[in-house]
Amino acid sequence: MTRRGQGQPGAQWVRRLGRAAWVVAALGAASSLVLPGPDDGAPIRYALVVTLLAFFALQVIRLLFAAALHPARRLALLFLTAGVGLWAAGAATVGASQAVELVRFPAPGEALYLLSYLGMAAFLLLDVAGRRLPALSVWLEAAVVCGAAACVSAFAVLSPLALTFERGGLALLLAILYPLIDLVLGTIVLAQLLLRQRERTGRTAALALAFLGLAVADSSFLVSLKQDTYSTNVLLDILWGVSFAVLVGAACTPPRQAVGQGSGQLRTRTLVVAAGVGLLVLVVHPGGTIGWVVTVPAIITLVGAGARMVLALREARGAAEALRLSLTDELTGLPNRRAVLASADESLRERRAFGFMLLDLDGFKDINDSLGHGTGDEVLIAVARRMRDALPSDVVVARLGGDEFALLSLTDDDLELLETARRVREVLMAPLHIDNLDLAIGASIGITVAGQDDASATDLLRRADVAMYEAKESRSGALLYDTAQDGYSRQRLRRGEELRHAIASNELVLWYQPQVDAVSRRVTAMEALVRWQHPREGLLSPMLFLSEARRAGLMPALSDAVMRMVVSDTRAFVDAGYDFRVAMNCAPPELLGGQLLPRLYEELAEADLPGDSVLIEVTEDSFLSDPERARDALYDLREHEVQASIDDYGTGFSSLAYLRDLPVQELKIDRSFVSALTADHRTRLIVQTTTQMAHAMGLRVVAEGVEDEQTATELVAMKVDVLQGYHIAAPMPPEQVGPWLRRWATGAGRSTSAGTTPSVA
Repeated sequence: MTRRGQGQPGAQWVRRLGRAAWVVAALGAASSLVLPGPDDGAPIRYALVVTLLAFFALQVIRLLFAAALHPARRLALLFLTAGVGLWAAGAATVGASQAVELVRFPAPGEALYLLSYLGMAAFLLLDVAGRRLPALSVWLEAAVVCGAAACVSAFAVLSPLALTFERGGLALLLAILYPLIDLVLGTIVLAQLLLRQRERTGRTAALALAFLGLAVADSSFLVSLKQDTYSTNVLLDILWGVSFAVLVGAACTPPRQAVGQGSGQLRTRTLVVAAGVGLLVLVVHPGGTIGWVVTVPAIITLVGAGARMVLALREARGAAEALRLSLTDELTGLPNRRAVLASADESLRERRAFGFMLLDLDGFKDINDSLGHGTGDEVLIAVARRMRDALPSDVVVARLGGDEFALLSLTDDDLELLETARRVREVLMAPLHIDNLDLAIGASIGITVAGQDDASATDLLRRADVAMYEAKESRSGALLYDTAQDGYSRQRLRRGEELRHAIASNELVLWYQPQVDAVSRRVTAMEALVRWQHPREGLLSPMLFLSEARRAGLMPALSDAVMRMVVSDTRAFVDAGYDFRVAMNCAPPELLGGQLLPRLYEELAEADLPGDSVLIEVTEDSFLSDPERARDALYDLREHEVQASIDDYGTGFSSLAYLRDLPVQELKIDRSFVSALTADHRTRLIVQTTTQMAHAMGLRVVAEGVEDEQTATELVAMKVDVLQGYHIAAPMPPEQVGPWLRRWATGAGRSTSAGTTPSVA
């Protein structure tokens, strides 16, 4: 990925101008080698003036292009343009004068040099505008490091040359001021880096090196001070040119947005070294003017280091106090949730045997609501104190929040843990006198033991929570965790994930059970029954996975997959010349959810199937959960010519008014009534009465669970319309529907069909 603006034509011109400036500098250096030397130095000086003008003109144009290309940095770049232009004007003034006569130091062009530094300083300050103000600790760290850097730089650049001073006054001030300003500008870059206002990249390093190069080159003014004239040196001119080229190149490179924080250990070592440098400078303490130049930053370095140390101690105390508070419950003074979970995690890592108990106060909400939260807080404090006093010191007692407490005991013996729970409940049940009332505080406790497979304390907390709620529901006081009571056990979670994969991988399949006319025995419908073709466990009945699908929130996806398969198979049946309906079950949440039915209509339209080619079986629960929405859904089905059937009729508690008011076409008597038809007279009366009532309302009656000929005969006598069950045929995969229909049509399959087709309940 390129930075913003790198691929634009303006950016290409910026790079071309940079290369052109280097070419001009190289040509100027080469000309100094071929033109006449010291005997006639004017040609060289004129050549250098021309080179300088061309070189700096290209740099100024380059900066102007960059300013136009980056509006957000335009002001900063324009200040740098002004600074470079002023420096070039000052250099040209001195160079032109040198071509005519010797120029004394300081020269008339010094004002231009000084003004140029204002532009460069403004650039550095504006180039990081809009950053957040750093913290005090960062400022102190920057002061320490920058002070040490100034000490080292002053020693390396100023001290060796300052020993030759003889003149004073303005000349001495300027001779020291130029390299000192360069060092200050370089220190500003370093400070911005430490203050996280500049990125840690080559761009920042280039800026710092550019000012360091200018400082070395400007130190030649000390030589000029000794000689009383400007000294001309091609190497110095090259150093100035290279420094400005690097400075302009870095300025034209867009900065990155993010700034790293750096390593804490590295920052600590840097601060120690910086403080040592400051101390060493004060011990050595060079004399003269240079002594003050290096002593002042050394003092700043040590003061900053001391202040940073004091601040670090305060931060350490604050961190320790914050850690203590973060692990303590403010109300009771007990360890809090974070502390007890951390302790449990540590015990798990060290493979120590321990038990985890979760305690919830019974009826605490009533205390809060009746007596107020102030009294509730007093109860919690008293409960915490009683538990802490009653239990050994090696048992961790913590408050998780609200009226929930946790106990961590260093034993995995079930009996010992149950005894601890009994003791706690007994202590809490002792009358507690608060607000002129004697309260007996009950508690429900869930207990679990750390196992080899436990990865974190949250596993223990979840299991203890399951056991605690079971104890509360059963009013047994304290219970050990039992996987049979856990609707979210690891095995069930794994089953849910397998089912999620099964839906996505088309492992679900449909089997079909025929429905035949009770009199003519003509096949009128096929009910679609979902199965799971598990890769390891084989074909699974819906009883083994539908509840898990509901618990895992997968029923919408499963119902959608079943609906699409029903439509696809119905299309195949129609293409094969069959005219029966295909029935599919629809659970109340999916019927009322508002998403499945619109998708069904779309699938039917895409498959070019009429609405009455499918039938939706709904249970009475649909009407109990949301009667109005159920009514709307059934009317919506009727508008799309999709028939509806009330499944498992007789097992719910719906009103007969629903049969009168709802647009359903079929009533399906539950198998529990059909199977007991021949053995129980009252059941026979219920089926007979239901059939007569349904016919009076114009409904078709289907009897499911027909297992033998005697039951079928009884149902025919009662004028039941449609029969379904193993006596007719067992559920079969779609590829067996055609062969079964052919056998059924010839009568060959009517006596053996139940035994010759695969049986899956």
